[in-house]
Amino acid sequence: MADEIGPQDSNTTRTTLERLSVECLAEAKAHGASACEAAASFEEGLSVGVRLGEVETVEYQRDRSVGVTVYFGKRKGSASTADFSPSAVRETVAAACRIARHTAEDPHVGLADPALLATDVPDLDLDHPWALAPEDAIALATRAEDAARSADTRIVNSEGGSCSSHRGLRCYVNSDGFVGHAAGTQHSISCVVIAGRNGAMQRDWWHTVGRASGDLAAPEEVGRKAASRALQRLGARRLKTLHAPVIYAPEVSRSLIGHLLSAIVGSSQYRRSSFLLDALGDQVLPATVTVYEDPLRLRGLASAAFDAEGVATCARDIVRDGVLETYLLDSYAARRLGRQATGHAGGWTNVMVDGQGTRAELASKMGTGLLVTELMGHGVNIVTGDYSRGAAGFWIEGGEIAYPVEEITIAGNLRDMLRGIVAVGADRDEQYAVQVGSIVIDRMAVAGE
Repeated sequence: MADEIGPQDSNTTRTTLERLSVECLAEAKAHGASACEAAASFEEGLSVGVRLGEVETVEYQRDRSVGVTVYFGKRKGSASTADFSPSAVRETVAAACRIARHTAEDPHVGLADPALLATDVPDLDLDHPWALAPEDAIALATRAEDAARSADTRIVNSEGGSCSSHRGLRCYVNSDGFVGHAAGTQHSISCVVIAGRNGAMQRDWWHTVGRASGDLAAPEEVGRKAASRALQRLGARRLKTLHAPVIYAPEVSRSLIGHLLSAIVGSSQYRRSSFLLDALGDQVLPATVTVYEDPLRLRGLASAAFDAEGVATCARDIVRDGVLETYLLDSYAARRLGRQATGHAGGWTNVMVDGQGTRAELASKMGTGLLVTELMGHGVNIVTGDYSRGAAGFWIEGGEIAYPVEEITIAGNLRDMLRGIVAVGADRDEQYAVQVGSIVIDRMAVAGE
């Protein structure tokens, strides 16, 4: 059985993963389990890195696993293995059953509601294998780095260029009859360089990501963008401590929406550990802002027709006109909260915010303030909403960039920050699971000198 798993024949691999999962169900039933779910997966990938024209890393990844969760009434046990041999699978199921027999009963555990399981699984065009030889990946990474290093004489060093290609296949089954397959690829090219002038140096980067290799930007474009971003940061200064409007550039604005999502996942709500506790129906964003999810988007980097429990996903407004419309719930959290699962076992999918205007137009309307292009540190408390992070970017005066800034800290409270959003740009970055343009916040504390 183990020999059947491989990259050459996808259909054979899918068949093997399904058979492994189904065998787990049969073995669990033989042990007396009242319900069972199993997932088998296979992943492979190639990653290379070059620095200053020399190959630094060539890594080939090939992973597989099968995991099983069994239920004896309201007792639950889980186990997993990377060994696909029949004896290892049997022992894994037996281990899960032993664990279940020794756990306390929990009235909220169990399989997903059968009525919520996906019955129609569309092809979302997510699986685009790339026959990428190591020498070809090295050439692409080198082209990105060469373009960055040759962009300007002030590019004085490099942390390297990289190229990667990954593919994963997964099968999930449960004892209520659900069988679901998912396959997807993700490819990327990136570059990190250092600019220097008069003894001062600045580092920046850029990348391109896509489901298909044809979706990637040219490596030269990636390198030139990385160089441009590093060069723009030369001559950075510190600011005096003050309060000012702040623009989050798209590469960092997604983190703000990510904090909102983290606060409304089911576990944050039933554990009573969220700054948006019991906020369903509350105004959490300005009335001009809607946050929505599009899990069935073709070639979306976070698209999925069903979640990790087999629950069907669907397009939905998470926040409509500033009002929180839903929590993000798996089956366990839904039962704890007396609600219905929303298809979020395993996370959210393609969360987006529409906006209007370019970053330059937003800066022009703001007049004077801070443009943040990089965030550092982890000073975010999802329980209280307290927010304090190191930042770098640009100071804006008269609607134009005046000079780059560094070694500053921006602070506030997430509840106030989210409700203090005065504009969202149309310049959203589509290379992430959360896609949002530049965000303007009316006022934040900026700590500097």
